[in-house]
Amino acid sequence: MSDATPLLQRLLRKGESARLRGDPRPASLPMTSTSNAREYLALATLEARDAFHGQIALAERAGAIDAVRDRHRGDGEQLLRIGVKDLDALAAHLGVELLASRMEVADAALSGWVSRFPVITTTLDAWRNGRKVRGAGPEAAADLADAARAVASCLAAPERERLLRRESVRLFGDSKRLEALTPWLDLLTGGEPANAALDRSHVWATLGLRREPQPLLLAGTGQLQLDEARLALVRPWLGIPPESLRGLETSARTLLSIENLASFHEAARLSVDDACLLLYTGGMPSPAWRLAYTRILAHLDRDACVYHWGDIDEGGFRIAAVLAEAAAASGHRLRPWRMSASTLPADILEGATAPDAATLHAMQHWAVRAGWSEVAEELARHPLRLEQEALDPARDEAALPRPGPGGGTTPPG
Repeated sequence: MSDATPLLQRLLRKGESARLRGDPRPASLPMTSTSNAREYLALATLEARDAFHGQIALAERAGAIDAVRDRHRGDGEQLLRIGVKDLDALAAHLGVELLASRMEVADAALSGWVSRFPVITTTLDAWRNGRKVRGAGPEAAADLADAARAVASCLAAPERERLLRRESVRLFGDSKRLEALTPWLDLLTGGEPANAALDRSHVWATLGLRREPQPLLLAGTGQLQLDEARLALVRPWLGIPPESLRGLETSARTLLSIENLASFHEAARLSVDDACLLLYTGGMPSPAWRLAYTRILAHLDRDACVYHWGDIDEGGFRIAAVLAEAAAASGHRLRPWRMSASTLPADILEGATAPDAATLHAMQHWAVRAGWSEVAEELARHPLRLEQEALDPARDEAALPRPGPGGGTTPPG
């Protein structure tokens, strides 16, 4: 790369922006401004200046730029301004593709997926207007197309879970390809075009992709109907493949899903109430887990209380939104358990951290998606981030739902 290349690249970007705006005026850069021509103004020797002038002259001879020189001083070679003469010629001179050319390639790569995934249209529009999505431009179209292929494959059989690297080999012949596609997998499975803060393993779990097999863990009393057998729940908990569950007979009047493994184990150890059934979500619940969840919900009474307890952060509320959708499809309303400031002990709140504005907005967005507008409003009044493990069920007897008067469930806090 020559000394003049960064400056010519800057001129190219300015020319592309003008073309996108429909501005017919040739883009140009003043060579007397440090912000625009710092490389030129920093030249310290006559030899370096002569070389730079020679590189500008080559771009002129290629028909790419026009240069204005100060003919009244020194040797008359002092540059005052350079401007675009032919944008396509400038791109060719620099050996780069213009946005329009890159968009042609991106449109072709993604045309077969646009109707299946509407967010791809949004992404193409952003790229076409010079904006990046997930930190990348149209050069990432092949990655997005591969991600679409992977998501479509997983959604074709949502009832089963798959091992991440084995599925990556099956689809792409590369055991780590799916991991590299994680931001695009997230985009296609309901994420926002901007960068998301969701844990990578949560993204994979959304599609039923796991690093290793993940059992469905249950704690409580009842009889499970599996593919070819009936199995009684045992204390403190029982684990089964989620896809094997067909039904559940239980006297439980309350169902509490728990995001994190340590909290589930502690809650299961302490829970001796036959009226409460505990489920471990495995972080973000997979499609197979959600199918098992709906089968459990279908066997609960319509007036049973259904709760979720998770981290008070963006990922925690996004998980809640996924569960709320599954609960609603089964005729139940998912309620929050210990996921707002008003339901937590004062000393626990002292250990919480405040989210930044973007994270807080995302948390409120997913809380509303979960049907928890009151939690979103509480977050506005008392912004906080808190991991579920900060609340110890052994220390706080109200950390788990308890039967209330008349067989209902006492509210948290």
